[in-house]
Amino acid sequence: MVDRLANSEANTRRISIVENCFGAAGQPLTIPGRVLIGEGVLTKLCRKKPKARQFFLFNDILVYGNIVIQKKKYNKQHIIPLENVTIDSIQDEGDLRNGWLIKTPTKSFAVYAATATEKSEWMNHINKCVSDLLSKSGKTPSNEHAAVWVPDSEATVCMRCQKAKFTPVNRRHHCRKCGFVVCGPCSEKRFLLPSQSSKPVRICDFCYDLLSTGEMTTCQSARSDSYSQSPKSSLNNVSDDDDDEDSSD
Repeated sequence: MVDRLANSEANTRRISIVENCFGAAGQPLTIPGRVLIGEGVLTKLCRKKPKARQFFLFNDILVYGNIVIQKKKYNKQHIIPLENVTIDSIQDEGDLRNGWLIKTPTKSFAVYAATATEKSEWMNHINKCVSDLLSKSGKTPSNEHAAVWVPDSEATVCMRCQKAKFTPVNRRHHCRKCGFVVCGPCSEKRFLLPSQSSKPVRICDFCYDLLSTGEMTTCQSARSDSYSQSPKSSLNNVSDDDDDEDSSD
């Protein structure tokens, strides 16, 4: 079905509408063979609080942005290549229900659908697109992904030293390797993480020591596995900063 739609007028028209909704600031989305699979509003857990975002699933990329005018105007366009994506379901807890993690080497975050059926459809379609892409390219699934950021609200004190209290003056920072909320003195070091940035980025002292000794891979893998195994851990560690103010820390 995707192959039949690839060069159809209806598909080209739908993609053109999405392009126009993002305006001149958005990147062009129309390329040969690209198909718009589906779209919808999902709640994305950001650094400060959950926010509604418009998502578009294509057969090769996932696109999302801020909603300015529903179905008419979006901004802050983000494009994620699907061949780098892995997804993990998140168990329901409290008001956050029907969620899953979207993990890539560059960034990882959680999204929540309105219903369990909608969640199932999104996850099935994403997995199918990823599987098809990998099958055509002969590549293997990505086993590296960026840490999901612990939301600011989950940490009143530094998650490393367990002493420094956060205030308007003593600001929160995030380690780019483990995603923990840490104080300034516990995250003064920088380390090059090529999948995330071409320049050294802020990391906590704990991760710096592990990276420097080559022990980080095992630690990170074990922490990543905990997301799909522990409901509490999943919900407390699923945020990123891509569309929040003061996101550089």
